[in-house]
Amino acid sequence: MNGPSLATCQRSLGDPSVTFPLWPPQLLGCPGTSTDEIAYPVEVDYDYARVDTALFGQEPGPDLARWAPLLPPLRVPTLGEGGTPLLELDGLPGVHLKDESRNPTWSHKDRLNRVAVSAAVGAGAPGVVVSSSGNHGASAAAYAARAGLPAIVLASAGSPPAVQSFVRAYGAKVLTVPEEERWPLMRQIVDRLGYHPVSNLTVTHTGHPFGAEGYKTIAYELFAQLGRVPAAVFAPTGYAEMLYGVWKGFTELRRLGVAQSAPRMFACEPAVGAPHARALATGAPAAIVETGPTGAYGIACTVGGHRGVRAVCDSGGEAVPVTDAELLAARDVLAGQGLWQELSGAAGLAGYRRLGREFDGPVVCVGTSSGFKDIETGRERVSVRENAGLDDVLRALSS
Repeated sequence: MNGPSLATCQRSLGDPSVTFPLWPPQLLGCPGTSTDEIAYPVEVDYDYARVDTALFGQEPGPDLARWAPLLPPLRVPTLGEGGTPLLELDGLPGVHLKDESRNPTWSHKDRLNRVAVSAAVGAGAPGVVVSSSGNHGASAAAYAARAGLPAIVLASAGSPPAVQSFVRAYGAKVLTVPEEERWPLMRQIVDRLGYHPVSNLTVTHTGHPFGAEGYKTIAYELFAQLGRVPAAVFAPTGYAEMLYGVWKGFTELRRLGVAQSAPRMFACEPAVGAPHARALATGAPAAIVETGPTGAYGIACTVGGHRGVRAVCDSGGEAVPVTDAELLAARDVLAGQGLWQELSGAAGLAGYRRLGREFDGPVVCVGTSSGFKDIETGRERVSVRENAGLDDVLRALSS
């Protein structure tokens, strides 16, 4: 059942009739359909006729290799990614949190990087390079270390110091550079050193062509955990690779006859920018916007991509911009139930609460990463209370 990959080729999202061999990965999007203003991603196609649907009868658990036939070749040993819990939220009947903070580096990015770093190994690259100030950098560094490859992480000065220490712990070389210089420098590293990029290199976001495939496994797990397809999925959305991956996973279940429907997908992004909301409102395939200050740095993107637009449109969903106040409130709701998400990771629940809509079936909010990754984590000043007594305890309890 868990046999070799059935991946066959890469296919353009700009025009599905345009295909490329599976190797090498198309790291600059689709050269046949992209323009100077819009870059169209490619995705991996499979020999679906050979998929044994008994694959979906197994219990969810760690190691994406359990889904190997519907993933690109996995050339990096597992760190135990996947198999994350699905928890129904108290006070919100039928609303669940898919807690991706339980992955090896405490974020959903481990699903992407198991696949993307495997592509680097398959391509014979001497190392990997990533432009990231948080989850993606830590995850890429961990999987590069697991693969025995050096990693370069280009971080911005505003990234949390604790997260930069986290990345360095895996042996990655972290260079802190101004944000506007990160992508030109990454291009030089790719062109001159031959490193494999697991970050975006195009004008609108295409990202790694294999990366979104890792996120499909969230859909497979949700189907098994719920025993059915959810009515809606609310996903924190930056570049929308996860949003699209989850959507593609459900469309595969439907295509293979395992499920009869697919959920509506909701892109939950910071209101200070919201490139997917802009693209959907204007009918554009992707958008570039200006962004303002937000604590949700992990999903605060000026550049959108076509994947998110496709997932929302094809599923009958919506883009849901959320404010920092709404993100903070959603994070507090989750923390009050023992679930500590970073501010970006609470965007799914914030989007669900903002929409205020009833659904005919279970709702899933994806929680993407641990509160350890937040900018303010570890910076609180703690005062020492000497000679503390019970009265101090009672005052603390009543405050």
